[in-house]
Amino acid sequence: EFRGPPQTAAAHRRSVTQEAIHLIETALNAESSTQKSTSEGYWTNRKLLPEFEAALKAGAFSGGTDSAIEISGERSAR
Repeated sequence: EFRGPPQTAAAHRRSVTQEAIHLIETALNAESSTQKSTSEGYWTNRKLLPEFEAALKAGAFSGGTDSAIEISGERSAR
C-alpha cells in the first residue's frame, strides 16, 4: 500500500515539513557516503572540455584572476 507524505510523516511523528527535511538529509547523506567510499567524487572524475583543459595546463585561473573578467573576455571574443 502506498503511503504518501502526510501518512509517512504521521507514522514517524513528524510534520510534513520535518519529514521532507529528513528525507532530503537522508538522500544527501547517502550521496555523500557513496562519494567518500569511492575516494574520488564527481568533480575529480568529470571530463573537461578540451579548451578548458588546455587553459588549465597553460596556467589559466591559477593567478587569482576574477572569473567575471575571464567570462567577459570570452564573450567579447565571440
